[in-house]
Amino acid sequence: MGRILQFSDIHFGCEHRHACAAALDYAHGTAHDLVLITGDITQQGLPDEFEAAGRWIASMPDPRFVIVGNHDVPYWSLFARVFSPWKAFERATGHPAHDHQFLSPNLMVRGVVTARGWQARANWSKGVIDLDQTRKAAEALRQAPVGALRVLACHHPLVEMIGAPMTGEVKRGEAAAGIFAEAGVDLIATGHVHVPFALPISLGDHCSYAVGCGTLSHRERGAPPSFNQIDWDAHHITVTAMAWTGDRFERDQTWKLPRRQDTRRTATAPDPNEAGQMEKAAV
Repeated sequence: MGRILQFSDIHFGCEHRHACAAALDYAHGTAHDLVLITGDITQQGLPDEFEAAGRWIASMPDPRFVIVGNHDVPYWSLFARVFSPWKAFERATGHPAHDHQFLSPNLMVRGVVTARGWQARANWSKGVIDLDQTRKAAEALRQAPVGALRVLACHHPLVEMIGAPMTGEVKRGEAAAGIFAEAGVDLIATGHVHVPFALPISLGDHCSYAVGCGTLSHRERGAPPSFNQIDWDAHHITVTAMAWTGDRFERDQTWKLPRRQDTRRTATAPDPNEAGQMEKAAV
């Protein structure tokens, strides 16, 4: 059994201060295996925003895992966007932008960057994933301890959620999602769209899940500030969106996901009889 607390899109500069303070209290008061932060810790990549984000992250209990988002670049400096887009992020968080990894006996998390400082299309906020980096991360996750939950963390959803207030439009996203599913990844944990979701990613007999996290900023886009509590045991993964009510966090939506059983024994022995169907329940 285990638990991840996933936070995303805090957007310091327009953060929801009361929700951010309550999230810290919740993390310190709740047993968990990892605090996972999936990008967009600042709004415009300004020095004071990174300073505030760094203080908030440092106040979170250990262990922590932070990945970079498209807002975590020096927004107003084209030179820095091109030549050192993640330098300020790495300095503020103490976490590397690339090849970031967490490993314990019951959990492995690997990060892949889907944000870019600049790119050859009009909207630089959209995602791009490199398939060589994808295969490198997939191979690392394939080597996780038998029975450990395998999580790929990136900022942009690799598959789109229908009805979300924005899209990731990740170049090569579907191909990367298929590579991760084939490698035995249980969850692809993301942010960016500011609403929580859980969707199946099926590849033959293999089923992984895309899990999206809400925001802790005032950029709610129709949904309250929220974060995810991800619990797992040998047979299920339960994703609970914890929504801000104005003075506390309460359970909002819950997705109960049948856990893939092939990676609980070996990396190459799939059991299609236990694939199951995803259940969604509102609580």
